[in-house]
Amino acid sequence: MIRCPWCGNDELYIRYHDEEWGAPVHDDIKHFEFLVLESAQAGLSWLTILKKRENYRQAYVGFD
Repeated sequence: MIRCPWCGNDELYIRYHDEEWGAPVHDDIKHFEFLVLESAQAGLSWLTILKKRENYRQAYVGFD
C-alpha cells in the first residue's frame, strides 16, 4: 500500500491512515466520535487527538 507522507512512521497514524482515513462513515456513533475529536483538535495535531481517543471513548462511554 502506498501511504501519504503525513502519516510518517507512527503506528497509530499508520493504522488510522490504512483503516479509517478517507473511508465513508455511515454509523451515527462513529459520526459523533469524529465530531467530538475534530472539535477537540483546535490547534492540536491529529496525532495528538488520536493518542487521546481512548480517553474520549471512556469519557463519552464509547460515544454512545
